[in-house]
Amino acid sequence: MPMVVNRFIARTGSVFLSLVITGASAFALDVPPTAKHPVTNTYHGTTVVDDYLWLENFGDPAVKEWNQVQNKVSRAYLDSRPARTAVAERLRQLYSAASANYSGLQSRPGVVFAMKFKPPAQQPWLIALTSPDDLASERVVLDPNKLNAKGTTAIDFYVPSLDGKRVAMSLSENGSEDGTIHIYDVATGQPLPDQIPRVQFATGGGSVAWNADGTGLYYTRYPHTGERPPEDLNFYQQVYFHKLGTPVEQDHYEIGKDLPRIAEIELAASKDGRYLLATVANGDGGEYALYLRNPEGQWTQITKFSDWIKHGEFGRDGALYVLSRKNAPHGKILRLPLATPELAKAEVVVPESAGVIEEFSPSPGGLYVADLVGGPSQIRFFKRGSKSPMEVPVKPVSAVQQMVSPEGVESDQVWFKNISYIEPFVWMSFDPATGKSRPTALAGTSPADFSDSEVMREFATSKDGTKVPLNIIRRKGTKLNGGNPTLLYGYGGYGVSLTPAFRAATRVWLDAGGVYVVANLRGGGEFGEEWHTAGNLTKKQNVFDDFAAAAQYLIKTGYTRRDKLAIEGASNGGLLMGALLTQHPDLIRAVVSHVGIYDSLRTELDPNGEFNITEFGTVKNPEQFKALYDYSPYQRVVNGTRYPAVLLMTGDNDHRVNPSHSRKMAARLQAANKSKNPILLRTTAIAGHGMGTGLDERIAGEADAYAFLFDQLGIKYKAPSK
Repeated sequence: MPMVVNRFIARTGSVFLSLVITGASAFALDVPPTAKHPVTNTYHGTTVVDDYLWLENFGDPAVKEWNQVQNKVSRAYLDSRPARTAVAERLRQLYSAASANYSGLQSRPGVVFAMKFKPPAQQPWLIALTSPDDLASERVVLDPNKLNAKGTTAIDFYVPSLDGKRVAMSLSENGSEDGTIHIYDVATGQPLPDQIPRVQFATGGGSVAWNADGTGLYYTRYPHTGERPPEDLNFYQQVYFHKLGTPVEQDHYEIGKDLPRIAEIELAASKDGRYLLATVANGDGGEYALYLRNPEGQWTQITKFSDWIKHGEFGRDGALYVLSRKNAPHGKILRLPLATPELAKAEVVVPESAGVIEEFSPSPGGLYVADLVGGPSQIRFFKRGSKSPMEVPVKPVSAVQQMVSPEGVESDQVWFKNISYIEPFVWMSFDPATGKSRPTALAGTSPADFSDSEVMREFATSKDGTKVPLNIIRRKGTKLNGGNPTLLYGYGGYGVSLTPAFRAATRVWLDAGGVYVVANLRGGGEFGEEWHTAGNLTKKQNVFDDFAAAAQYLIKTGYTRRDKLAIEGASNGGLLMGALLTQHPDLIRAVVSHVGIYDSLRTELDPNGEFNITEFGTVKNPEQFKALYDYSPYQRVVNGTRYPAVLLMTGDNDHRVNPSHSRKMAARLQAANKSKNPILLRTTAIAGHGMGTGLDERIAGEADAYAFLFDQLGIKYKAPSK
């Protein structure tokens, strides 16, 4: 029955809107119209009126009440969808019956650390083993599920000491990414009394590196209350040193006072702990500068933002290896002796090639390089002194998610995590002496069997003629008759590459008769820095054109038709969802958008927004403002338009993308929409941007998304009997 909220009726002077949802089942959706309080801003002579700016203030009781009403409406709809319970049960079955997942491996002499996750646990936990082949040696270092029965405590990151006897880890609550460093003894699992606050946050992340003898650690530090104005407390990251057993108030400042407000610092120690590398990102746009601390404690800036050095790794030969994109958009690797780390005199040890260098790992006698080839991965091994690499066997159309060179041994062996769209992960071991890759004991199994499925690599043609790769996961024998429910996923930003990944939830979609598609759009890094910069700043529209072309291709080739096509994305991919549904509202039937950016004119004012300027641009620049204004989804909503069905999903504790984007976009779309399709807002109080979200909440979110899509695309879902 309709929910009466007198405050909203009094403000608007109107009655509830009653929208009848069509799809697999009918449902009366009663949404109170949102009050309009117009606020006018002028940018470079352009006047912009914002009716729902008041929804940005979540401290306002009226905004909380509005949010609660929206959630109640959404829950009433989602909980009554015929497929909701069956999908949730099927997802829990798939996750619970899968083997444990092992990720984030780090090696120390005689010990291997990993994050382990196995439902019904809510969060991953930290373990230690003697090797990836000896599961019997596994022991728990810290299980956050035992720290908090609600499952809302998460390990943001961990760093073992160089001897592997202690480990520092950041712990945060409710997906907030607001982390405090805790230190544990590996042998006993007992905590040390040291706790270091303000090390990790969603804006600039956080990092730690140990000193040589494990008596202290270097860490990233955000300003403490009283040191800067409240609006600056999650900026101005610096590096400090903490000696174990001493008060944090006595910690020693190292570097950072002269860095940009939006600096994001990553720390790494050399294998012997004598050198420390600080990689400083200038926000999220892909610019980095490297600073090196020598054994005498002196810091030297060895690269600038303009040098296009992306990353550095300490070798085992007294050198620093760095990834350069300067005049090499696909990347090349340079070697700098630590004694004389001069970029101008660096030696090219891996020249640019057709593949895009994504990761590299020095071994005692050489260098492993993982390349992207438009999305899938390959690995090459360069023996020291040779520029003719050895090819490392990997699965076809797969991703290499991480490479680890074992420490404490002189072998050139490497471990790497290999995964595909239709096969679970396996940690492989490769030895150049044999030229063969073999699986370790850290291998995944899943009841989500994709033996009846295949991955097709096809290409859509964008508006300007650019070929856009599509990774199409479908059941074998799928007929191209236009009748397949199809879900198209995209991102396209920050140089982030969408590589093959195994998702048990995709099995649910295929079992419902669907086709699942991942598009490799410009703005990502699949084809190098040129591919990235072709889709950022004032060229962002290329990303949206690529995605529209992907949707049009799927219709044209007979995979689906408009009323069977849905799209999904998150964060920057949420911006993509907003752009497509406002620029091409008649192209798709349904949209699921997670933690999205929608008001591009005010993004930089958000807590994390300034970090995005180097990727999106700023309204202070006339040319960049014009680009932002032209595509900003919130500003491109047009009254009287028949919009597709939309489910906006966000979390109260999101410090990366302000949840107000989703609130404002929901209000604007609900007011403008003339179709009978629902515009829903789903907000959770126990999650943020997605990091650290507990298992139950992840399943609930996935079940809501699929129940919504099944209903809107007319899919009658029945879970398999097995």
